[in-house]
Amino acid sequence: MASTFKEDMSEKGLPELTTTSVEDQEAHFGVKKVQAAERVYGKYYKYFLFVGLGFVCYAYTLENLTTYAYLAFATSNFNDHSLISTIQVARSIIVACGIPVVGKIADVTSRGAAFIVSVLLYVVGYVIVASAKNIGTVGGGIVLSAPGQIGLRMLTHIIIADITTLKWRALATCFLETPYLINTFVGSNISSAILKKSGWRWGYGMFCVLVPVAISPLLVTLLWAEHKARKLGLVEKAIRRADPNYVLPEKEAFSIQRAIKFLSHLDIVGLILLGTSVALILLPLTLSETAKRGWNNPSIIAMLVIGVVLMPVFFLYETRFAKTPAVPLRFIVNKGVAAATWINFFDNLTVELTSTYLLSYVLVVKPWGMVNSQYFVHAQSLAMVVFGLVAGVYMRIAHRYKAILIVGLFIRLLGVGLMIHSRGANASDGEIVMAQLIQGIGGGFTAAGTTLSAQGSVPHADVAMVTCFMALFIEIGRAIGGSIAGAIWTNTMPENLFKYLPDVPASQRAQLFGNIMSAMRLPPGSPIRNGVIAAYGDTMKIILIVATCVSVIPIFLSYLLPNFYLGDTHNAVEGVDLKGEIIVETGRDRTPDHERTEKPGETLEERV
Repeated sequence: MASTFKEDMSEKGLPELTTTSVEDQEAHFGVKKVQAAERVYGKYYKYFLFVGLGFVCYAYTLENLTTYAYLAFATSNFNDHSLISTIQVARSIIVACGIPVVGKIADVTSRGAAFIVSVLLYVVGYVIVASAKNIGTVGGGIVLSAPGQIGLRMLTHIIIADITTLKWRALATCFLETPYLINTFVGSNISSAILKKSGWRWGYGMFCVLVPVAISPLLVTLLWAEHKARKLGLVEKAIRRADPNYVLPEKEAFSIQRAIKFLSHLDIVGLILLGTSVALILLPLTLSETAKRGWNNPSIIAMLVIGVVLMPVFFLYETRFAKTPAVPLRFIVNKGVAAATWINFFDNLTVELTSTYLLSYVLVVKPWGMVNSQYFVHAQSLAMVVFGLVAGVYMRIAHRYKAILIVGLFIRLLGVGLMIHSRGANASDGEIVMAQLIQGIGGGFTAAGTTLSAQGSVPHADVAMVTCFMALFIEIGRAIGGSIAGAIWTNTMPENLFKYLPDVPASQRAQLFGNIMSAMRLPPGSPIRNGVIAAYGDTMKIILIVATCVSVIPIFLSYLLPNFYLGDTHNAVEGVDLKGEIIVETGRDRTPDHERTEKPGETLEERV
């Protein structure tokens, strides 16, 4: 006989559903709008919603696959190529604070409002970058645009979680990544042409127009559905299903009291503690080489100590004092959320370790040119998309995700380990490309599974914040990975350049270290070019050994994941459909349809 829903939750280590996530209706007002909008869309409007998501994802992937190259040339333009990792770390710090804010806005107001905020940050940031007159302005613009950039990506995943059941979610999520199949090739040619004819400033500037245009269909659809649902009284009905005594407030003019109430939902104090802690821990790793006296500098030591001390203070505040915490305790103790989050943390730390200087490395080591070098860098993302779809199909058929996720982590480890051997100039082109493709296959199998584990382990009211929670730790993982890569690069490259080019003047070695174009201009096969290649190889070897060791950790964490059934419910803890209505759904030992014993139309409460 089929197991009951509650029994399956207990067996899989999932938490009992409580009123914790719905007792404050105003903190999850956006979720109720989503459930109400589900009744408004209809068949054709749902298709239009998917088309709008497709446009956003196409614009986002094109930007992601081109601005990567622009940054290398923007920093080199100001003779500060080594500051790439510092800019990326600063970006990740701001993103770490911005991700929960976007998620809170999506919950407190609506998904549409969160999209508007993201687009504004994105456009203003890139306008600043495109008009920058120094490296500080470039970094500032990238940092400002970062919450908007990651917000667009994160919100597409939240909306997919809103409008798909568990059995379709992995496939739908991976399908939205398919623009990579086109943009991997188109983007490389576009960025190369822009760098050759117009310059990196135009590369950043074009997205200030393209992204707002691309997001317009989706934004119009979301805002229309939210408005119509509220006008028909469907939002209030969705809220009353969770709390029959709640009264939907009338629209009111802006006031200081209303603003304070809104800010209280954003957990500003917690985000400041988190951002300060992460910044003080990560920045010393990349600044130690340029700081006076290096690691003996009292300021470097003080930053690290204060940053480490603030981290437990942040968690204490979140668990004891924050009314609507950005990192709720229920996420930390939820095995499905915590294990998936830490897997993504270490996996993305590894990715950033291996990729921070990858484009710079191949441009110097391999005679491929800009277009082919970008094809190589994006080969991993291409493989992730293709095999992510394969994983999505598997999960739809098998109704499980854990097995393929574990296989993916082992494949990922193999790919990272192979890079140690295939990093040098003498490695064949096929060997070095294959290492990237293997990592992409493993990443494709892994990514969809971790998202399913976290989103499926919480009620719908928590789906936006749990998606933000995972994205938060992904960005922190990337920041740490970038910091470690930057620390290794800045502390070993000068020594390696001296090791292989002792007769070259110090000023020229400094130029080779600070400006990638000075190394690219050297004739292939020349003694100085060969010395630079050898120095790059020795530095990359250290980075890749560290990355391989880190890649082992997610494998152990994967065995802690629950393996709940991927069926027709929105998640694995409520037994509700996309409209928030309770349906009958069994768990691990699901009985085939022709053997089911429950009565047609029987509710979950009646059955349990």
